[in-house]
Amino acid sequence: MTRALIAAGALFVDAAERVLIVEPTYKETWEIPGGMVEDGETPREGCVRELREELGLDLAPGALLVVDWAPREGVSRVLFVFDGGVLDDRQIGAISLPSDELASWTYVPPGELAPRLAPWLHRRVVAALGARAAGETWYLEYGVRAG
Repeated sequence: MTRALIAAGALFVDAAERVLIVEPTYKETWEIPGGMVEDGETPREGCVRELREELGLDLAPGALLVVDWAPREGVSRVLFVFDGGVLDDRQIGAISLPSDELASWTYVPPGELAPRLAPWLHRRVVAALGARAAGETWYLEYGVRAG
């Protein structure tokens, strides 16, 4: 029987379609807001909790953009990315990062994400942007649209 780690995150963009990313204190590459889903949580519930923990915001994510099957280091992983939409000025001003986990956040144009994100996350975020533009949900394997 396979046991998989499940993670969920949210893709936030601004009016210029730049992507919101966060800078972890414990590794070199940046992330989108989100994290591991805990036992008993749905991916959406895990995403809501992670957004509260990482950004200090109570947000309900929108549509599911992508599901990515992406095993790494011998561990099966299923990763969900929900549409976070566009944060308003009040929400942006209320962002509060946990200093022991995240050093900063910023918006980055899609074409400038690759140097900041791990390659597998970069592929996933680019696919999520494509799914968002198409108004669809995409199934991915290793960050690449399958089927």
